[in-house]
This record gives sequence, structure tokens and C-alpha cells, in this order.
Amino acid sequence: MTKIRLIAGSLALLFAATACGSSSYDATPLPVKQTPRATKAAPPPTQTCENATQSYAPAGPLPEPHAMPANSTMDRIYKRGRLIAGVSADSLNLGSRNPITGAIEGFDIDMINAVADAIFGAPAPGKPHKVELRVISSPQRIPALKRSEVDIVARNMTINCARWQEIAFSAEYYRSGQKLLVQRDMKVESLAELSGQKVCAPAGSTSLDNMMKANPEIIPVTADTDTGCLALFQQGKVVGISGDDTVLAGDAAQDPYARVTKAEKISDEPYGLGINSAQVDFVMFVNGVLEKMKTAPAAGTKSAWQQSYDKWLGPALGPALPPKPLYGRGDQ
Repeated sequence: MTKIRLIAGSLALLFAATACGSSSYDATPLPVKQTPRATKAAPPPTQTCENATQSYAPAGPLPEPHAMPANSTMDRIYKRGRLIAGVSADSLNLGSRNPITGAIEGFDIDMINAVADAIFGAPAPGKPHKVELRVISSPQRIPALKRSEVDIVARNMTINCARWQEIAFSAEYYRSGQKLLVQRDMKVESLAELSGQKVCAPAGSTSLDNMMKANPEIIPVTADTDTGCLALFQQGKVVGISGDDTVLAGDAAQDPYARVTKAEKISDEPYGLGINSAQVDFVMFVNGVLEKMKTAPAAGTKSAWQQSYDKWLGPALGPALPPKPLYGRGDQ
């Protein structure tokens, strides 16, 4: 069994190394100049944040693909020829690199592809979506958006009030919860039982903050990626990993000696698509795309959101319905 776990640990380290590969495109900074609509200010830091999931309502029906409003953020993306998205490549079922095809795929990637298709139109069969996926770590998510290195981030990113001070978010597209992963034979169910022991959580994540609030006596260990935490766990350098249930389900699928405990989640983690706070027009557009994804095209059929969830997350996490959007930001 020791030999098998050493091999699994080595594979996790190899995957962590390959997941950080760069895209085939050079960095393409977005133009600094914004249109009046695009430069509509995000809520000022002094504004109260009673509900972080409140976003900007879509500005009417979505425009047709290839017909973006002149001088809008979407128009600039269209003229560039691709949407640039910050994603994970090591979060199984959310955003991970397929070892056979080399493509990054998962639930988060489906959200990005839907936004790209709304701008450029759906690709022909066998052709790629007009998206450049840039692999970033958790700590890089907000800086990449603020520096306009990416147009959008889909990386199991929790919407909260503190982050609204720096970036903007779409409406919630999934509701996760933080849990705990340990060795299968370990008689532990909750973080409260791990005082004085090392537990990993991604750096720069709400998971790390929540873990320390749940038990300040834990010795925190961080890694830049989810696979980094899994590698530390498989090497025996930490006794557990605390993170979103979506991520932990993917970790358990990669390690037969790991399990997600049955303890109740310690937090709610509403996922949103991160966008530069100056690009409110793009937030409105993305929210329109998400509304369309969450709506079934006809009675008795599944929405695009439901089909994606059932494919990537349903087998591990069970049935779920898309969260309802909450709008009104900017109307206060």
C-alpha cells in the first residue's frame, strides 16, 4: 500500500507541474480606454454590502452573436478574436486538463465557453470555442482581473463583499460549501478534531480563512493550486485538506485512500464569474448568458446549465438546481 501511495503522490506532483503550462497566445492587455457605459463605476468601497451575491441586471435581451454593441467591452473582445479567461487546470470536474486530449474541461469551462459562444457564435462541430484559457492560481485571480490580463475568471471563485471592493462578479452560478478531506482510515470527521495538526488549503482562498475560523488551533499549510494540496496530502505532509466540496470530490476521485468526511459544511460558497469592476456592461452581458444557460429550451428538456452540472458534478455531489440570480447592484 505504501508503494501505491508513493506512486500516487508522484503522479499528483507531475500533474501539478504540467497544469501550470502557458497558453499558445502572448499576453494581450485589454485597452485602458473605456466607453461611457463600460466605465460605469463599481460600488465605492464605502457602500454597504448586505448581500454579496447581488449583481447587475442584464440590460435587455442579449445581442445576437457577431453583433455586439459598438464600443462595448464585448465589441472589443469580438474584434480581438477571442475571449481570454483565467481558469484552473487541476480542479477535476471544474477545470482540469484531460490527460488524453490535453484540453482543459469541466463545469467552470462550460460557463466560459457559453460566454464566448454568445459573442462569437457556437463553433462548428470539431472546432474549438474562441477562447484563450490562461491557467492561473487562486492568488492570481484578482490581480489578473485588475491588471486586465484576462477578461473573465472562472476558477471556483467565491463571491464575497471584500472581493467586490476590488472586482465585479456575475450573478451566482453555483452554490458550493466547504468540507474536509482526510485519509480513508482516519477516525476524524471535522476540523474541530484536528487541533495541532497540519491541514492544507489553497493560498489566497476563502477556504483558508474559513478553516482557521472553524479551528484556530489547526496548523495551516498552503499551496498555490488544489493539486498542490493533494500532493502534500499524499506525501503525508498534511493530514487533511479543507476546501469546496466540488474540489474535494475531484481530489477523492484521484486518490482511493482519501474520503470527504460526513461533517456538515462549514460555509456556503457562492461561485461567481469574476470581471474587471470597470466593465459593468460585460457583467450585464454575462448575466444574460447565465440566465439563458439556466433556462430549459422547452418543456421536458434540460437547460445547458443542468446538462453541464449532471455531467461534471452530479455523479459526485448528487442532484442540484441552478441558483436564482439576485440583481439590483448599482440601484442603491
